[in-house]
Amino acid sequence: MATAAEHPARYRLTAAGLEDLHRALASAGYRVIGPRVTRDAIVLGELKSASELPFGWGVSLSPGGYRLRKRDDPAAFGHSAGPGSWKQFLHPPREKLWSASRTADGMVLDAETDPEQPDKLAFLGVRPCDLRAIQIQDRVLGAGAGHQSAYARRRAAVFIVVVNCTEPGETCFCASMDTGPKSGPGYDLLLTELVTEADHSFIIEAGSQDGQEILSVLPVQAADAGSLERADSAVADAAGRMGRSMRTDDIHELLAASHHADRWEDVASRCLTCGNCTMACPTCFCTTVEDVSDFSGDHAERWQSWSSCFELDFSYLHGGPVRSSGVSRYRQWLTHKLGTWHDQFGSSGCVGCGRCIVWCPVGIDLTEEVAALRAERDVAAEFEDTE
Repeated sequence: MATAAEHPARYRLTAAGLEDLHRALASAGYRVIGPRVTRDAIVLGELKSASELPFGWGVSLSPGGYRLRKRDDPAAFGHSAGPGSWKQFLHPPREKLWSASRTADGMVLDAETDPEQPDKLAFLGVRPCDLRAIQIQDRVLGAGAGHQSAYARRRAAVFIVVVNCTEPGETCFCASMDTGPKSGPGYDLLLTELVTEADHSFIIEAGSQDGQEILSVLPVQAADAGSLERADSAVADAAGRMGRSMRTDDIHELLAASHHADRWEDVASRCLTCGNCTMACPTCFCTTVEDVSDFSGDHAERWQSWSSCFELDFSYLHGGPVRSSGVSRYRQWLTHKLGTWHDQFGSSGCVGCGRCIVWCPVGIDLTEEVAALRAERDVAAEFEDTE
């Protein structure tokens, strides 16, 4: 077989070549992280080999429902977003910010507090919506040249292999959020999976110099026109098979004008304010800080943990919470995620992955809530016009 350097930009890699890809990433010093079947779910974790990918497994999704199912083909990436996102590796659920110990000279920061070189991670199987989520967190938490945060150091050490989506889930709506099913830029390698009775392969292309270096050692072949057409058609077809949609043209104005909408009471009567949606969301970034010490007082640590705007104490200020009701907390989350996020960060905070719908214990669907707010506004406007 030839190497990538001898052919055009898009190539064909057999399914067996995924093992070569894993081997090449490991040889380059990366720990490979990807989807695998664990305890009746497809979750993200370290892959010791490509054989651990969920070949032949899919999922069935619904509001408040997730079920693993066997597929009729051996697709490795024929499933939708699982309970965890790549956020957990870049913005950990809990991390130590510093620790200090008492010495004869007073409290001194421990050596472990010093910035360390993060592990090199290769994310294998990132969906286009999740790539956009990573890019949103880059803006929020700081990444790229000049940033020295722990997030920035971890982000700089990540190699991203995106897989275009060819089979959206029942709760996906990335097409209406313009975050998929075709990937935008920002990946190192891009795969599109093709599965037929006679063939299981991938169209592969590089999106960076690091990606090109990995691609150059893989056993690729020139991609024929028919394979390229099938790959492009599969991705384009996925855009028309989304299980949900979100109208976004006026959503900022809609939410800004809906502060007193009756719908907030309706959704709050169902919402448990458990925070599952924010934990599953690939872009939610809020944290809380806790200082702890041992009984002697000779050692102290500061820990940062994920937090949620659904927590009663999240808005605690001078003796009490600012948002004491479930109504105010749900309204804050949805209005910020879809509305004021634009003011802060220049984009929506939602990428249409549908995780918040699936992992809500009572199946609240934010696409339905937005549609209901819009309908309530339109009815009110019609009533005013008739007066």
